[in-house]
Amino acid sequence: MDDPARAPRRPDADRLPDFVIAGAPKAGTTALHAALATHPGLFLSPVKEPKFYLTDGRPPPRSGQRGPGDAHSAQEWVWRRDRYLALFDGAPAGAVRGESTPFYLHDRAAQRRLVADVPGVRVVAVVRDPVDRAYSNWVHLRADGLEPEPDFGRAVELEQQRVAAGWAPFWHYRGLGRYGEQLRDLLTLLPREQVLVLRYRQVVSAPADTLDLVAGFLGVAPGLAHAVPAENVKPHVADSRRHRALSRVARTGAALGAGLPPQVWRQASRPLLAALHAGRTPRPPLPVDVRRAVLAPLLPDIALLEELLGESFEDWRGDTGRGDFRSRTATP
Repeated sequence: MDDPARAPRRPDADRLPDFVIAGAPKAGTTALHAALATHPGLFLSPVKEPKFYLTDGRPPPRSGQRGPGDAHSAQEWVWRRDRYLALFDGAPAGAVRGESTPFYLHDRAAQRRLVADVPGVRVVAVVRDPVDRAYSNWVHLRADGLEPEPDFGRAVELEQQRVAAGWAPFWHYRGLGRYGEQLRDLLTLLPREQVLVLRYRQVVSAPADTLDLVAGFLGVAPGLAHAVPAENVKPHVADSRRHRALSRVARTGAALGAGLPPQVWRQASRPLLAALHAGRTPRPPLPVDVRRAVLAPLLPDIALLEELLGESFEDWRGDTGRGDFRSRTATP
C-alpha cells in the first residue's frame, strides 16, 4: 500500500472532499448524510450522490445504463470535474468536506480513482444484512415502477443476466451486498484507520451514539449533529393489474425522459409516482425459503467480512431479517 502522506498534493485539494460515505445503498446512507449535514463543523455536498468517482471524466457510458430508468438517472451524474469541485465551494473555512455516493464501495474503479485523487480520504461504509438490503432495493425499484419482476426471488435470479446486459449497479441485488470483498479491496488502497464501518442497526437504533462515533472519526466535536427523519424509505406496493399498467407507463416515461433535463422528468413524473405509491401495503415478511436461497451464495462473503473486521455477523445467517426501516424503528 502506498503511503498517502507521501502522495503529491493536488492544486485543487482544498476543494475536494475530506471524506465520503461510500456504501452501501439502502443501508441508511441518506439519513446519515442528512444528519451529518446538521453538524456545524462539517460540510456535505448539496447534491447527494454526485457519483463523480464512478466516472473517468466522461459521461457514464450508455453500455452500462441499459436497465429501466438507468439512462435517465445517468443524466444526474456529476462527471465534469469543475462541476464536482463547485459542490464544495460553499464550505466554510476549516469545515470538513464530504459527500455520499453509496456505490463507491461496490465499484473498484471508483475506489482507485477516489484514493488516487484524495490519498488521505476517510471512508464511511454502512453495511446491512445483505438479504434485507437486497429486498429493500427491490421494493424501492418496484415502488417507482421500474422493476418489472413481481417476485423478489426471481428478480435476484435474473441479476447476472441483467449485469451482463449492462443494467446499472442499483440492479445488482446480491452484488451490492458483498461487503467482505468490497472492503478487502478497499483496504489494499487505504490504511484501516481511514475506514469506518458501521452497521445499519447502529444508524437506526442508536443515531446519537453513531453520529458521535462518526464525528470522532472525522475529527470534529461530538454532540452537535442531530438525526433527521429518513426520506428514502419507499413503500411496498403489491402486484396488481393497476400497478402493472402504471409501471409500464413509468418505464416508458423514464425511457422517453432520458432525452430531457432530469428536473423536467422528475417534475412531470410526480403524479405518476403518487399513483404508484397509493397502492402501498404493509411489507410482507420474506419467506424463509426465499431468504435462504438469496443468502446461500453470500455466506462465504459474510465469513470474509467477519475475518476483516474481527466481529460476528451471525445474525445475518438466520432465517429472518430485521425488515425495513419502519419495523426497526418501531422495535425497542
